[in-house]
Amino acid sequence: MENKLSPKQIKKLNSKQGLLALLSKPYNTDKAIRYVDYQRKLQKLQVELIRLQTWAINNNERIIIVFQGRDAAGKGGAIRRLTERINPRHMRIVALPKPTEDEQSQWYFQRYVEQFPKAGEIVFFDRSWYNRAVVEPVNNFCTEDEYKIFMNQVNDFERMILESGIHLVKIYMSISKKEQAKRFEDIKSDPLKQWKMTKLDEKAQGLWEQYTEYKNAMFRQTNTKISPWKVIRANRKTEARVNVINHILERIPYDKNLEI
Repeated sequence: MENKLSPKQIKKLNSKQGLLALLSKPYNTDKAIRYVDYQRKLQKLQVELIRLQTWAINNNERIIIVFQGRDAAGKGGAIRRLTERINPRHMRIVALPKPTEDEQSQWYFQRYVEQFPKAGEIVFFDRSWYNRAVVEPVNNFCTEDEYKIFMNQVNDFERMILESGIHLVKIYMSISKKEQAKRFEDIKSDPLKQWKMTKLDEKAQGLWEQYTEYKNAMFRQTNTKISPWKVIRANRKTEARVNVINHILERIPYDKNLEI
């Protein structure tokens, strides 16, 4: 850092978080200070998430948070920051695998409904029924008729969810093509991350425009007044995580004065 550090910046770097940031990355005081600021913001927001969850438990509220986005957009990382401090007995993360033969014969939404929250519970969907809006048609995992039926039913499906008293928040994490390529390279070069790379991921860059086409159609059809999408710009992971939490806290009408 060329400019002289202020006493406030020095204090940040002398903290446990600041020292860890300086040691864990190539020496860069600018990044270390940003990381300290991020961690402090995150901790304050996580206190609010505990307050939100306590409100939900006390009032038997049911909450669904849906995460969609391109491969490597940071959905999993955002969910980890959302859930790492709240009570694990009153929340679930749902990332459904490929449907079984029996599930393929059922109403499309059925296996998702079976994962819906009970009273006092928050459910985080790491990808959801919206796979049929983008991932499935792009990769020929569904027929054109199945896609059209889904698009015709999904708004009514979500209206019924909301009318039943469940809170529904829909988040789409958006990254650039260049950033996705960079993250894929990082995943492939890191032995601790290589398991994340799937066959679909390997095709994602080549199918970028097709994903864009179906994504835009999804927004046009399903970004409704009662169930809107929130697009989170996610090229910078730390900023995206803070914005995700802020949005959820704004969308859920919890008691912000509740003592915890």
